[in-house]
Amino acid sequence: MNIAASFTDISKKFGETSILEDINFDVSEGEIVVLLGASGSGKTTILRIIAGLENCNTGKVILHGKDVTELPARERGVGVIFQNYALFPQMTVEKNIGYGLKLRKKSKNEINKKVDELIELVHLEEHRQKYPSQLSGGQQQRVAIARALAYNPEILLFDEPFSALDAQIRQKLRREIRHLLKQINVPAIFITHDQEEALEIGDRIAVLNQGKIEQIGTPFDVYNKPSTEYVATFLGTANLILGVVNNGVFEAENIDLKLTDDLFFKNGQSVKLIFRPEDVFLRHPENLTQNYQKLIDGWIEEISFVGAFERITVRINFKNGQLITFTRPKTETENFPLQIRQKLEIGLVRFRIIPNFPLTHERSAKVY
Repeated sequence: MNIAASFTDISKKFGETSILEDINFDVSEGEIVVLLGASGSGKTTILRIIAGLENCNTGKVILHGKDVTELPARERGVGVIFQNYALFPQMTVEKNIGYGLKLRKKSKNEINKKVDELIELVHLEEHRQKYPSQLSGGQQQRVAIARALAYNPEILLFDEPFSALDAQIRQKLRREIRHLLKQINVPAIFITHDQEEALEIGDRIAVLNQGKIEQIGTPFDVYNKPSTEYVATFLGTANLILGVVNNGVFEAENIDLKLTDDLFFKNGQSVKLIFRPEDVFLRHPENLTQNYQKLIDGWIEEISFVGAFERITVRINFKNGQLITFTRPKTETENFPLQIRQKLEIGLVRFRIIPNFPLTHERSAKVY
């Protein structure tokens, strides 16, 4: 795919405080990249630098082959959709959408044609004469996107666009927005702290922590193959067990787990075993349809019904009595009911081994 935008060696300081360090990533034509991170991770600062609302100390912003690092915001051709939509309350839907074109001295015919096209694109034909106060949150969001698209932006930036909406509307709208972006083939960058939102809307996810990108990749890879403990624990729930690797086997007290990835570790190297709650298997071997490895025995401490699945906390056979969490789908809970204090043989379908770097340093470490 053709590269639409490149961000190279972006760094930013406020006084002596480093906000961003060596941010590097590309966005392809029609691609959606999500910047995911907690408050203070630097994602909003990246967005503001791309939009030209903030200057970087080092680095370059390249949009469709043009270096725009020194250009003011109005000359970059960047469309920004903010959390509060920033619609003009005294203007109708069609006037909000056409406002930017009017400022650019476009003819009335040009404006009307473009507005008609965009209103149809975002499915607001019945609402074109309404004011923002008469629209739902989702409809206002679509107006904001149509307005940003009116002047053919080089890239669209979304600043936590769904945070003001309730959960049900958010879920529906992000599907609609993803479909719309794929339809118009405009590259887009979203920022969010919502892990589910990132997984659902992004073609790739960049996980940020303290001003650095910990990992960037497809939702599948970032979730199933986390490079660091931070990525594993921030993007979903993860169980971690500290151990060492010897001759291709993970060892920790009563655990001997053969490594399945083509990863190289030195004998005796300190590592962490990471596995997701849904990757634990409890069925008896004769009922298994998937390959698995035995992890360890444990005893059930807690069982919680969470709607679509059952969440279980188990105390494993370790000296420190470490707890792990796993989930089971409803079909399995019906066929294999469990009880508190029941002893279990715990197996793993998939897992990840990473070097045991301290969290403050692990973001710059490689997985060997």
